[in-house]
Amino acid sequence: MPVDPRYDTSGLDDSEENRMIKYGYELFTHTPRYIGPENGDRQMVYSGNNLACNNCHLKAGTKAYSGMLIGVINRFPQYRGREDKMGTIEERINGCMERSMNGRVLPVNGKEMQAFVSYLKWLNRFAPEDGKVEGTGYTEIEIPERPVDLEKGKKLFAANCVVCHGEDGQGQRLKGTPGYLYPPLWGDDSYNIGAGMARVITAAQFIKTNMPFGVTYENPLLSDEECYDLAGYINQHSRPQKPHSEDDFPDLRKKPVSTPYPPYADNFSVHQHQVGPFQPIMEYYEKKYGIKKNK
Repeated sequence: MPVDPRYDTSGLDDSEENRMIKYGYELFTHTPRYIGPENGDRQMVYSGNNLACNNCHLKAGTKAYSGMLIGVINRFPQYRGREDKMGTIEERINGCMERSMNGRVLPVNGKEMQAFVSYLKWLNRFAPEDGKVEGTGYTEIEIPERPVDLEKGKKLFAANCVVCHGEDGQGQRLKGTPGYLYPPLWGDDSYNIGAGMARVITAAQFIKTNMPFGVTYENPLLSDEECYDLAGYINQHSRPQKPHSEDDFPDLRKKPVSTPYPPYADNFSVHQHQVGPFQPIMEYYEKKYGIKKNK
């Protein structure tokens, strides 16, 4: 996919400020090369897997409805239910480090964190003051009123995903460098259970506008039901645990219904939280707590 020239770092000069922006871009697109487990410097291992930020935030964070990061700086500080407090952009980045990257936090005042923030600020140049840009987050889907059909998900994976991610879901490595051309979707080198992508509804929303590779919000390929079954199939495979996941969501009422690990503020099974149906859980929260959930 061509890079929008407004967000192409290759044209930046070599000023001190621009060097930091370009380093942030490099960290974002080639994360394991600098802070991954195979980077060659044990003290610089912060990511526990060989994924890159770019594997989830596509086109270096500029693709609509793929967790697009244009405008994100202006949306922080931001309340996060997972921590039940107002959080900084640095804390949000470190949340990704601990979950999607299955690693450890970056020093807040370190060069790498400063580079990430510099890159995000640079992406923010054309964003409105409130940071609300069309294409933020993920698209909504109509959630089927049934459990995930794992057998259908398996067939959908075979038909749409194996060409990039492989029959074993382990992706395709880049030659001569750490990292992946197409990332693993489960297993030891994938995101852990604490990542947003480990939730069926979130993963289905991502798939809708981004997968198979090349689809867009305007031209999706899979139906909402297909995305739902495919996401459920992917996330029923094993992946790393997150240490102290029981401490997530101090107010358990704010935990998304498809969070795949307990505890919960309800008596529905872990299995139902993983594969649905989700409507009974949503109805329970609205009736008992007055909270209307959509994910």
